[in-house]
Amino acid sequence: MDITLDQQSATDGLIKIKLSESDYQPKVEVKLKDYARKANIKGFRQGKVPSGVIKKMFGKSILVEEVNHLVSHSVSDYIRDQKLRILGDPMPNQEKAFTIDWDSQRDFEFEFQIGLVEDFTVDLSSKVKVKSHTIEVDQKVIDETLEDLKNRFGNVSYPEASEAGNNLYGEISKKGEEEKKGSLIAINKVSKKEQQRFIGLKKEDALDFDIEKIFEDTLAIAQALNITEEEAKKATGTYTFKVTSISRVEPAEINQEFFDKVFGKDVVTNEVEFLDKIKATIGENYNRETEHLLEHEIQHYYVDHTKINMPEAFLKTWLKNTSNGQVTDDILEKEFNSYKESIKWDLIKNKISEEKEIKVEGDEVREKAKQFIMEQFGGPAIAAQLGDKLNDIANNYLSGQDGKGENFMKIYNQLRQEKLMKVIKESITVDEKKVTLEEFKKLAEAHRH
Repeated sequence: MDITLDQQSATDGLIKIKLSESDYQPKVEVKLKDYARKANIKGFRQGKVPSGVIKKMFGKSILVEEVNHLVSHSVSDYIRDQKLRILGDPMPNQEKAFTIDWDSQRDFEFEFQIGLVEDFTVDLSSKVKVKSHTIEVDQKVIDETLEDLKNRFGNVSYPEASEAGNNLYGEISKKGEEEKKGSLIAINKVSKKEQQRFIGLKKEDALDFDIEKIFEDTLAIAQALNITEEEAKKATGTYTFKVTSISRVEPAEINQEFFDKVFGKDVVTNEVEFLDKIKATIGENYNRETEHLLEHEIQHYYVDHTKINMPEAFLKTWLKNTSNGQVTDDILEKEFNSYKESIKWDLIKNKISEEKEIKVEGDEVREKAKQFIMEQFGGPAIAAQLGDKLNDIANNYLSGQDGKGENFMKIYNQLRQEKLMKVIKESITVDEKKVTLEEFKKLAEAHRH
């Protein structure tokens, strides 16, 4: 067997394979003998079918199967042994394959088109500067959170007529359309000029309103129309709302019972500790958001500043050929750049992982799974109750019901990402900048993919 690489450019190449009869025939003969031993053919006893009959009946299919198997594995082994950095999968030259005469040919030639990626460098130094936006926990947010908690853990009653601050539940439909959806309207979320229209309503009452005039908040529109926030941004028109029930929340009093409901029994024992705990909890949530946005900033920096020569023409052809007709030229035109950036980021991450020898062991994945399970079942106390069974539960979770191990790969990739980002953050310069929550939301919106 002769296998060579014809590198036509820095990013495009052909793997060429030449097979002679001696490369595949021994395995074909073994397969023919195996068929002869097992074949159950009318007129012959099992195991006594003449080899000529077997060859006539199954010879071509066995030949095709063994040659394709040999070629496929040879291509994979060659790519691995030569340490070729390729994108996608090798694409066989179908025209050349169709010209093969399997009845008479003894020697075969195959070609596979591959997309190559040249070696590249990734700058992991203090010269790389990325901003981290730390959200300030201001008093306004603490006050709003406190009010929200008081309402969430307050006493609920169901009055006959609505008053300011009540919640209205009902059905909503757009004028001229029959479809009705469940709806929630919080009166305090209605525009102040329009709130009076929603006060004094009773069960079965209905009113019409222009959705754009009634609400100023996108989330309130989404709750009223029972749609996503993205859809709510585009909502227009007149709607009819029919009341089915009304709820009123009497805010919880600030006392030990309230503290225990929010944070657990005796975690905090006075109002000062309670407010400090609220501030700390908000800060932890903000830190997660800050880190998430920072990782987006890092990704954008490296995608924009790392030069990688990629086989674009090959990738487009490969995407179309492997999509079963779902990827069209129009889709490629619209989405190829984002797809290419995603591949580029994967290449950069793999490069860093190789150079910094970032690895995730199976035991680490298992420990992470056990932590996840403990959190789901109420914390570390469950570990003592489950004992050795926790290991079995974790193993079952990681293998999954279908045995494909999707949960294993999910946690593996999560741990790998955490290790990778830790290495990057420790290597580059991260400039911290304090921002308000509103400023942060605008920055986060700009980074949405």
